[in-house]
Amino acid sequence: MTVLVTGGTGFVGTAVVHELRARGLDVRALVRSTRSAEHLAAWGVEPAFGDVTDAASILAAARGCSHVVHLVAVIRGRRSDFEQVMVAGTRNVIAATRTAGAKRLVLMSALGVNEQTRTLTPYFAAKWQMEQDVVAAGIEHVVFRPSFVFGRDGGVLPTFVRQVRLSPVVTVIGSGRRRLQPVWVDDVAAHFATALELPAAANRTFELGGPDVVSWDELYRRIARTLRKRRSLVHIPAGLARPGARLTEWIPGSPLSADQVTMLEDAGDNVVGGSDTVDTFALPLVPLDEQLRRAA
Repeated sequence: MTVLVTGGTGFVGTAVVHELRARGLDVRALVRSTRSAEHLAAWGVEPAFGDVTDAASILAAARGCSHVVHLVAVIRGRRSDFEQVMVAGTRNVIAATRTAGAKRLVLMSALGVNEQTRTLTPYFAAKWQMEQDVVAAGIEHVVFRPSFVFGRDGGVLPTFVRQVRLSPVVTVIGSGRRRLQPVWVDDVAAHFATALELPAAANRTFELGGPDVVSWDELYRRIARTLRKRRSLVHIPAGLARPGARLTEWIPGSPLSADQVTMLEDAGDNVVGGSDTVDTFALPLVPLDEQLRRAA
């Protein structure tokens, strides 16, 4: 088996690539830079130069691959960026998967994406369209919708930990009562790797969360407890946070965009709605307190 991974040098992609290699699978990863190619080669991964927006490069990368894992997405940008990278890029990946004769395509979507929320932000709209295109393509597929993916060295958790560690007053967007179900990045990777061949997963969409559901207030309290800090929480209404984020989102390293504020507060609870994933995959999941301990 040879697996093509798009987005293999990102936060989740790195974990997926390592999991695939740990299982003894041959991995080819799409890259855009020589530096990324060198990192991948050190992990025993074959680099393929290209970009999801370049159909020819995707087709060349997919030749000889039996499976495809598609992780590429953008979280900020103009509406045209989401259309070009996520929607058009996914259509290129679908075409390459079909032409290469790959057996299965595994897609990274996001928890909270559905027909109702697709109108909230360009990100949700693009993710929804990606799902629809994959399902309609007639290719054997698996779609994952993870909740917030936590890890020690990437994603949003280090920002939360730093916020609690450094500030005696922690700001929380919205009421703090919205719920989430964080899942550890290595657990996400294990699900992606298992999904490549699991017969029961074929042509299905799975919501993926960790074993613990908490409110945002409870999450920050648990982080504070892990760090042995006493912290006060101050709630900022989304209506105030959104215009503030819009003013600063263009600055590199800014914590939130206006669209992210919308997704946090207006899309509802970010929790799994059933036991399909646990029943189908039966993989162990890292408890939230252990996730926080690892990241502290």
